Amino acid sequence: MARTKKVGVTGRFGARYGRKAKRTVKKIEENMKKYHTCPQCDRPGVKRVSTGIWKCRKCNTVFTGGAYVPRTPMGKTAARNIKRIVGGT
Repeated sequence: MARTKKVGVTGRFGARYGRKAKRTVKKIEENMKKYHTCPQCDRPGVKRVSTGIWKCRKCNTVFTGGAYVPRTPMGKTAARNIKRIVGGT
């Protein structure tokens, strides 16, 4: 299957679904499939095992996170608030 630089991983959809939907899918999938930084060893070796399950290839740490990224924006906000509340008392 030929993919061009413009459509990338969404080349499998062909002429279906429209440009905006395919751009959204492309952005999500490319971000999901790249290496992410491990929260344990701080190295870029985290890959997605399954939906919401992530594993570091360097230190073999397995942890849960978002469906498409290991740390979601909402999770970052929650961690910051917990740290603020616990650290303040």
